[in-house]
Amino acid sequence: MDGVDSTRAFLKDVKRLVVKVGTAVVTRGDGRLAVGRLGALCEQIQELNTQGYEVILVTSGAVGVGRQRLRYRKLVNSSFADLQKPQAELDGKACAAVGQNGLMAIYDTLFSQLDVTSAQLLVTDNDFRDSDFRKQLTETVKSLLSLKVVPIFNENDAVSTRKAPYEDSSGIFWDNDSLAALLALELKADLLVLLSDVDGLYSGPPSDPRSKLIHTYVKEKLEGVITFGEKSRLGRGGMTAKVKAAVYAAYAGIPVVITSGFAGGNIIKVLRGERVGTLFHRDAHKWVPMEHEGVREMAVAARESSRRLQAISSQERSRILLDIADALQANEKQILAENEADVAAAQMAGYEKSLISRLAMKPEKVSSLAKAIRVLANMEEPIGRVLTKTEIAEGLVLEKTSSPLGVLLIIFESRPEALVQIASLAIRSGNGLLLKGGKEAKRSNAVLHKVITSAIPKSVGEKLIGLVTTREEIPDLLKLDDVIDLVIPRGSNKLVSQIKASTKIPVLGHSDGICHVYVDKSANMDMAKQIVLDAKTDYPAACNAMETLLVHNDLVQSGVLNELIMELQIKGVTVYGGQRVSSSMNIPEAPSFHHEYSSLACTVEIVDDVHAAIDHIHNYGSAHTDCIVTEDQETADIFLHQVDSAAVFCNASTRFSDGFRFGLGAEVGISTSRIHARGPVGVEGLLTTRWIAKGSGQIVDGDKGVVYTHRDLTQKA
Repeated sequence: MDGVDSTRAFLKDVKRLVVKVGTAVVTRGDGRLAVGRLGALCEQIQELNTQGYEVILVTSGAVGVGRQRLRYRKLVNSSFADLQKPQAELDGKACAAVGQNGLMAIYDTLFSQLDVTSAQLLVTDNDFRDSDFRKQLTETVKSLLSLKVVPIFNENDAVSTRKAPYEDSSGIFWDNDSLAALLALELKADLLVLLSDVDGLYSGPPSDPRSKLIHTYVKEKLEGVITFGEKSRLGRGGMTAKVKAAVYAAYAGIPVVITSGFAGGNIIKVLRGERVGTLFHRDAHKWVPMEHEGVREMAVAARESSRRLQAISSQERSRILLDIADALQANEKQILAENEADVAAAQMAGYEKSLISRLAMKPEKVSSLAKAIRVLANMEEPIGRVLTKTEIAEGLVLEKTSSPLGVLLIIFESRPEALVQIASLAIRSGNGLLLKGGKEAKRSNAVLHKVITSAIPKSVGEKLIGLVTTREEIPDLLKLDDVIDLVIPRGSNKLVSQIKASTKIPVLGHSDGICHVYVDKSANMDMAKQIVLDAKTDYPAACNAMETLLVHNDLVQSGVLNELIMELQIKGVTVYGGQRVSSSMNIPEAPSFHHEYSSLACTVEIVDDVHAAIDHIHNYGSAHTDCIVTEDQETADIFLHQVDSAAVFCNASTRFSDGFRFGLGAEVGISTSRIHARGPVGVEGLLTTRWIAKGSGQIVDGDKGVVYTHRDLTQKA
């Protein structure tokens, strides 16, 4: 499902809308009515009617339906000899008259089945030249809508005075697209929806895989650039006609969306603010300028800004972070309001509770984020630290220093606070940044990005941090291995695998958080209960929450396993069993040992000893964070040294596996990769090294005149 788009927030205020359905949607390829699509359309309109929307329908299709019927009638009434003669083209006006009757009959039948009343209104171009007609039209429609009747408009081609109605584009309107635009203005609609046989306006032919759907039409950028394909297979318009009508209506003040009439529920999705189809709006040029900016330009701008950031003093970089912390708190109400809108949209869309939990920002969250940023600002300067210092030869000294990576691309999940953490870490480490957040957090991400970048001084440039707004831009970004230095995907194994398969840029992968707690036979049971409950229930949606509890076999007979399961269930945790637990304790079997619940649920399994626990973790874990609870030092050492995970704990909750709790200030993610950073990735994980040599005229000259000393000066640095 497409996410709610912040640029379409105005759609929540729409009450009256005009929906135009084209011939290609109304009819099948053979010219017959597409009853299934019409039925789905009528169901949407019925639902909107029930919700209090005023829907005005403009329909094409009469000529196409009439032509098909008259061809059949002519065939039935013709002799064999007649059929051998050249066949004249059927009169378009006769086709319109016959087809209109059948078209309205099917609409009436479909709407009647849904307990909706419809009305037919046929108009011609000349009608609108009469001011009395226009006044009466408004009054009639107003009366119909007040009675919950759906007015259905069509051009009355049967009696139109236009000589060539399929070619002549003169007059007040010239096809049903321009009629729909005219009616939207005349009847003071809040929105015009033009249904087509494609998803919207594309950058090229929709059949070309290189073409991209344009979500927002910006006339100043796209006029004259987009080339349109052929006109509709049956109607007289096509995309050219729709765009012309959309631009006309939009710049007169009526927003327009062109979207597919083939996809189910698209009108409702549009009204929810979802990013379907192409939006036309007279203020579009003011919105998210990054949306139409080339991704290469965005990445290059981030690199240039990062170099300016590195050039300023450590105190100035710290000052930027402190200003961001102040700006977040100053804009707390706006941030929380946008987040609440995201949460409401996610709930309406039926997202899982675990995602909504990660999405929601509690009132104290902004304050805690600001506090973490201030801690980061006051940390020791990470850039330019001398890590090693070596005398290569007399008078020639080599320093290994810490250095920013360059430009980072972070693709992260639904947590909007991740944007703040990542941005602050990037600034502290001197890196440029491109961010792509989850579509479900779009409003939150947009306002947070605006607040943060507004606090960046002009001497550095707000393009230091770019916000990528569409999923379609990601493939292009992944090709920029000459500009982007590291990709960090924060999400599922599937996402990480897709990213790795799609780019030459190094990827710092963060896979699933399948974390284990192993309770050994020697464990302090009160401690074990506290750790198990905290690891599972403190924040079940977190990646460092326990997903599997492993219990030593000796604890089954002693009743400890029963106690642990009971304690979890009292806290509201749904318990699933591995094969041994499920068969012996009548507990539902877990879907998989690889399953990450991210909610109040976990898997419990019995193991024979610490070695079996380690084998289980290596077979089914994600190398994230694993814990042992034991009082036996030898057993603890075996576990701590043999479990191959990014973080391994003894007698401490897995929830401590976090950048802030580790004292890193914040984290850009938790890496389960083995190169170049592992576990919670803070500032140091976003740094690389540079070599700086300081000499006094030395040359190699075949090493004849160089006496290499390689003396370590690090301690003296």
